[in-house]
Amino acid sequence: MGKTVRDESAASAYWAAVNTFCALSDVHVVADAPVGCYNLVGVAVMDYTDAIPYLENFTPTSLTEKEISSSGSAEIVRETLEKLSCTNKQLILVSSAESEMIGSDHERMLNQQFPGVRFFASDSLGQHEWQGRDRALRWLFEQFDDGQPAEIAKGTVSIIGPTYGCFNSPSDLAELKRLITGAGASVRHVYPFESALGDISDLKNSEVIVVMYREFGGELAEALNRPVLYAPFGLEETRQFILEIGTLTGNTQKAEAFLREEKRTTLKPVWDLWRGPQSEWFPTVRFGVAAGKSYALGLEKFLAGEMGMQCLFSHDSTETDNTVLRNEIMEKQPQFLFGRMPDKIYLAELDAKTRFIPAGFPGPVVRRALGTPFMGHSGAVWLLQEIVNALYDMLFNFLPLQKRSSGAAQEPEAAVTWDREAERLLNELVKKAPFISQISFGRELKKKAETLARKTGQETVTAELLRGMN
Repeated sequence: MGKTVRDESAASAYWAAVNTFCALSDVHVVADAPVGCYNLVGVAVMDYTDAIPYLENFTPTSLTEKEISSSGSAEIVRETLEKLSCTNKQLILVSSAESEMIGSDHERMLNQQFPGVRFFASDSLGQHEWQGRDRALRWLFEQFDDGQPAEIAKGTVSIIGPTYGCFNSPSDLAELKRLITGAGASVRHVYPFESALGDISDLKNSEVIVVMYREFGGELAEALNRPVLYAPFGLEETRQFILEIGTLTGNTQKAEAFLREEKRTTLKPVWDLWRGPQSEWFPTVRFGVAAGKSYALGLEKFLAGEMGMQCLFSHDSTETDNTVLRNEIMEKQPQFLFGRMPDKIYLAELDAKTRFIPAGFPGPVVRRALGTPFMGHSGAVWLLQEIVNALYDMLFNFLPLQKRSSGAAQEPEAAVTWDREAERLLNELVKKAPFISQISFGRELKKKAETLARKTGQETVTAELLRGMN
């Protein structure tokens, strides 16, 4: 069996720990790592994704070749912690790939000299970021829960999941809050994105837990021993989500009333598009997805299962073999590709006519606005709007344009004929293009072939000439 080829589909568990712990307002992370690891995770990547230019509660030990090759990192860790001893935040020391490779284990030293500092072994070399976030959230509960029995606050819901580096989290979180409050419940905590460390003990007092992502958060939710729901995509999942929130929090009538109002207001654009001429395009739309598990499953379920579009492939980018993905893009030619920056690069390499829509990190793409949800009813409307507008844009290519000349007389181009084999091959190539763009694709390909024939002094386009263009 061949080895899976992966590009930057998921970062390591070290990134996961930093992105999880730094989201807490009363935590300061100390990374036992070279300064480059700090710069990449703490500054550059955050700026290119979440548009957060600097994490103020993040300090590196700044390992050098000396510590890695000979002396170890104990001394430099001790010096860094002493400099931060005056902070009023909880210090958490996190290992990196470099400190793990040299076997740094600071538990004993911390217990003796810095008993208030906690150590999290990130397992940077063994786990990817979703596994790392799952373990980091569970570890926080094990370290900082007060051990008291739960005292359930009626009608409350807590959300687990959004951390730094999660694609589209501000907008999807806003939609999730809107659905929960609309169903009659109140949002108690958003953990860890809008929380302090002390809030983890209060999570178990919520009546319901909503896990925002299927990639991680489930372990902590299970440990809390509360009813668990997952963030919804599309129409039916969102309908069920609203009604379940209402049932679990004793707000059934409010949830049902909110759902009726949603159909009249938020969802009205969906019905309008479905009844309009645009709906005839939906069965012709061919799309692919390469994104995190939540978005890959959610987009397939909504666009294919509910809107009747054709899903050519839907991949969890964490597990995707990128060679297979590149070949699928080339062979299937999706009209739309929901993906990450590596997937956009594949499209450019293949000169594909596919419309790219960001659906995951790595970027660079900024997703801080609250008006671009994928989840819930608002997400359904926004996704359809994006697709329909892109289809209108494609139709623009069908318009006959009269190009302005410079005024100089243009000599007529020599006529070029096509032999039968070339015409047959042209039709085959056109059929592989997305349906709605086949006319423009065929016209462009024919023009390129005739131009090449003239340049090479041929009066007839042959199959050999056409094959040589691809």
